[in-house]
Amino acid sequence: MTYLELSEDGGGAHKFYEVLVSGTEVTISYGRIGGPGQTKVTGFATPEKARAAAQKKIDEKMRKGYEPAVRGVRQARPVTRRPTVSRASTARLAPVLWRFASGSPAYGIFVDGERCWVGNQQGDVYKVAHDGTVNGRFKLPDGVKCIVADDFWIYAGCDDGSVYDLSGKVPRVAYEIAANVDIFWLDIYDGVLGVSDAAGNVTAIDHEDEYQWARTTDGRHAWMVRCDRDSVYHGHSRGVARYQAGDGKPVWHTRVDGAVLFGWQEPGSVYAGTANDKVIKLAKDSGAIEAVYRCDDIVYSCATAPDGRYVFAGDSSSSIYCFDQNGERLWKLGTGCGSAFSMQFLDDRLYIVTTGGTLACIDAGEQAVSAAQGGSVPVPVDVKAAAGLTAVEPTQALQTTTDAAGGVIVECYPQGDRLRVRVLSPGFESGWNVQFPKNIREAGARYVVEGVRPAERGGFYRAYGEIRRLL
Repeated sequence: MTYLELSEDGGGAHKFYEVLVSGTEVTISYGRIGGPGQTKVTGFATPEKARAAAQKKIDEKMRKGYEPAVRGVRQARPVTRRPTVSRASTARLAPVLWRFASGSPAYGIFVDGERCWVGNQQGDVYKVAHDGTVNGRFKLPDGVKCIVADDFWIYAGCDDGSVYDLSGKVPRVAYEIAANVDIFWLDIYDGVLGVSDAAGNVTAIDHEDEYQWARTTDGRHAWMVRCDRDSVYHGHSRGVARYQAGDGKPVWHTRVDGAVLFGWQEPGSVYAGTANDKVIKLAKDSGAIEAVYRCDDIVYSCATAPDGRYVFAGDSSSSIYCFDQNGERLWKLGTGCGSAFSMQFLDDRLYIVTTGGTLACIDAGEQAVSAAQGGSVPVPVDVKAAAGLTAVEPTQALQTTTDAAGGVIVECYPQGDRLRVRVLSPGFESGWNVQFPKNIREAGARYVVEGVRPAERGGFYRAYGEIRRLL
């Protein structure tokens, strides 16, 4: 057994890598120091081939700066959680249609036309239908910071430093954050990941999980990062800034009233929820403040209706607000289930996840809100996950097949010290690589994927759907 660690000062990499040879099997475990990590077992024809393969892996890691160490001497680095201060609201209750208790404070939420996703600090991610039926569950190794979408793909940022692709039946590692261990928030656009962290920095990572650029700031506690085709928008204790997506060149920096705790975006504007009880709307092109939405307590979260027609906010006193686009408050109501850490609006419904870990669906239609302001609300339906619902965990195991019909064949190949993936099926660009899960790549292996799509900006493909090992 060989145990290695790479631990960098200043909040850099803090990882372990263990190689165990037993007969013809090589077991590799890796992850964040102090965490359980992930494990992969590979069989070889002879013990000699197993030992040679193991030594090759050890040599690769030591060239990258890993050193022999003793497990347990270095401890896990702390992970920052948002404060969970949540006071009861004095406002009338909102019209909550249904609510689901996930079991732990929850930051992550994403809602689309098919389902709602919620991820909590225990690493549980649930898929919930719009009627409240819980129809899926993933179990990640650590707490979920956020859930974001990028076209077809759904990603969960996890406190173990990995970003998991949840768009298939099994969670797969899409990105591993090598630096800035204390991740605060993530966003992604067309395969390029934006990461904001505890030190107030922002980093961009490309589709191959390789560093693009990073910027330090004069702020701390960067809870906000939002990405679009051209830019990355970053909010921290000293304001909001815009950087060019490709090279990180600063475009503007606007000071706002209060530390930024959450961010949202629409095509022409970004919204920053602050500790000074306000949501600030800023123009994407110039950084100019376009509107201010005043709440009665610290703003934990915000969201908008399409094109910013309405602006919603959740505060630390378990209240939610609705404003018109110019800043006039239309209503304030209590959630009845904690303060909203994150929220999203869809089809006259406001979905929130709270300090208590509840995913709640609120009827934000005019008639329901008017009735709630008069004290008349429906009795919320408390939904539960089925007792037999299996939690699917990340794995490196793959189904195998000898039949590639109906799929696309891709191949993993070495390029320097990296493993790349390219398409072998005819009709695709031969020089383009494929964005492909990190933890199942093996040099020389071929796979059958459901399909690949070109990135919006071109230059590479993105695999989607189920993945099988081609024999």
